[in-house]
Amino acid sequence: MTVPDPTVSPRPQGEPRGPRIVALANQKGGVGKTTTTVSLGAAAAELGHRVLVVDLDPQGNASTGLGINPRGLEASMYDVLLHDVPIDDAIEAASVRNLFVAPANLDLAGAEIELVPAFSREMRLKNALATVSDDYDLVLIDCPPSLGLLTVNAFAAATEVMVPVQCEYYALEGLGQLLRNVDLVQRNLNSALRLSAIVLVMYDARTNLAQQVSSEVREHFGSVVCRTVIPRTVRLSEAPSFGQPITVFDPSSRGAVAYRDLAREFAGEPS
Repeated sequence: MTVPDPTVSPRPQGEPRGPRIVALANQKGGVGKTTTTVSLGAAAAELGHRVLVVDLDPQGNASTGLGINPRGLEASMYDVLLHDVPIDDAIEAASVRNLFVAPANLDLAGAEIELVPAFSREMRLKNALATVSDDYDLVLIDCPPSLGLLTVNAFAAATEVMVPVQCEYYALEGLGQLLRNVDLVQRNLNSALRLSAIVLVMYDARTNLAQQVSSEVREHFGSVVCRTVIPRTVRLSEAPSFGQPITVFDPSSRGAVAYRDLAREFAGEPS
């Protein structure tokens, strides 16, 4: 299994920081990125952190996974990025206390093309978030499964990148390009950006492959890899269809427990 060299380093310990703005990215689809965004956000909100989930995926799965109806939106991230609508006008409260969503719908599908001629096209999200970021302790940006302008906007706005990696064959395919893009944004648009976390998801302890992937990722990336691993469970895949994060849908399930542990680890709190 070929493992790419990391091109960025974790944020130094003790470095002063404002609100944590985290882009969750992986250009591969179906790797648990949206599940991690929604579940980590809900678990962090449970801990008392004020959390904003920004849905940058035209599929809008983070929005529907938190009970937001994409057809009934007065304003969405498309309007924020393309029509200069204040992001505060798009933000909606989720059913979980302390958790808020800046939703997306299919309108966002054309944004990659429409942003090309736009003034300051890579900085649209950063400028929008600057008006509200101090209202939140944690901002989680759910990126689309691509490395286009929407993801570049997320990287330009973020302080950190979290990468969910599934414990399956070809899991690391494309990770090198993702890290190179993070490095490019770091050098040209956002010097504060760091790869702060790799999260192992869809982990099945019964298989040798999952253990092999886990050990190789940890050996290569070291302390950037979270101690907490997210198990493969049916309940995690069922929760979105009910418009609920796993912490609400099945609070005592293995998935809910794992994401609560991840939230505490990510926040630097004892588990």
